[in-house]
Amino acid sequence: MPSPDRIRVVLESGQTVERLAAIEHERWAHWQQYLHDQCERKDDGSLVVPAELAARWKAQIETPYAELSEREKESDREQVRRYLPVVIDALNS
Repeated sequence: MPSPDRIRVVLESGQTVERLAAIEHERWAHWQQYLHDQCERKDDGSLVVPAELAARWKAQIETPYAELSEREKESDREQVRRYLPVVIDALNS
């Protein structure tokens, strides 16, 4: 097992950070596309979030992970699983 210092160096390396940042951007872009698709686009280009979605997302924002539904937790786990291969690869290099 690598030392904690070695793990820190590997995980904070520019290459690892860039690979993780690319995944994060992909995740964010996917979410933004979903969000935009749920909204009403106004003539001026602005978006209006439907009230029911705004209320649901506000409730999720305010809910600690431990109190989320199992479905919501699994959605978060799916996102973490996108990052794990990069972390594992970095630690094995």
